[in-house]
Amino acid sequence: MLNTVEVAPRHTSWRDLTRQAVGPAGRRLEPYVFLSPTLVILLILMLWPIGTVIRYSAMNNVILEKSPVFVGFANYVGILTSSDFWVAVRNTAFFTGVSVLAHLGLGMAFAQLLNTRLLGPFAKAVFRAVFILPWLFTVAVIAVLWRLLLNPYGVINYVLQGAGLIDSKVEWLANPSMALYAVTFINIWSGYPFYMMSLLAGLQGISSDLYEAARVDGAGGFQRFTHVTIPQLQPIILSIALLDVIFTTQQFALIWLTTGGGPINVTEMLSTFTYKLAFNQYEFSVASASAVIIFVFSMVLAFFYVRSQRVRD
Repeated sequence: MLNTVEVAPRHTSWRDLTRQAVGPAGRRLEPYVFLSPTLVILLILMLWPIGTVIRYSAMNNVILEKSPVFVGFANYVGILTSSDFWVAVRNTAFFTGVSVLAHLGLGMAFAQLLNTRLLGPFAKAVFRAVFILPWLFTVAVIAVLWRLLLNPYGVINYVLQGAGLIDSKVEWLANPSMALYAVTFINIWSGYPFYMMSLLAGLQGISSDLYEAARVDGAGGFQRFTHVTIPQLQPIILSIALLDVIFTTQQFALIWLTTGGGPINVTEMLSTFTYKLAFNQYEFSVASASAVIIFVFSMVLAFFYVRSQRVRD
């Protein structure tokens, strides 16, 4: 007799059975099924609150009234015609512009220092640890630290008086003529390591052949920096600068924990202005309109950031 070999039937997996049951249309929907939990969370935690704030901005006396009245763009008109709002805009523009430019300058200088061959590995490690320290602190720690340092009886006044640079103790955070510069300086100190590390990574990715070719062509140090380093770092600089503008315009914790927007609104930012409208004056509708204006501005910046990333890719 001939021996017959029985072939075991192929085991059909659960996924194969599912795909056969749902058909081609179901397979096309499969990725969205996996994304659905994330999309639901995004809807609940982001889109729904944004829609609620937009709805509140078009009504009057929300939260405090049981039957708020629809007022259309009246709250936006009130915000845009408010002198306090434009003071906050001016302060935010100064705070953001100076911070971003200083971050870029300091970050580039320290990145060049850490990338130079004149320093040994140990020296670079020490400088890197020292330079990155401000980035390791939380905003609350930074605010408390600098409030102590800038106190009239703090270390800054003691050193400046000892050096003969000032005659009397200065109220750095309480003086209307100094407060905005003081909080801007604190923000610069706390934010430059982000630029430093990003630019250092970019510098280490530039081929040495480009510098050697420029040197052979007779380019000096400054020319190599402007014609080799800056063009190679341009995508990184543009990306981190746009991110920094978005982050700095929305800075709240640092301002609130150091000056609270004072004295006399000289450090009032858009974030603190909106917060005070909502939780100090209980003008939730007007605060919602202010928040929507800030949101639109942030979306414009985000659009340019995404566009720059696409160009970079």
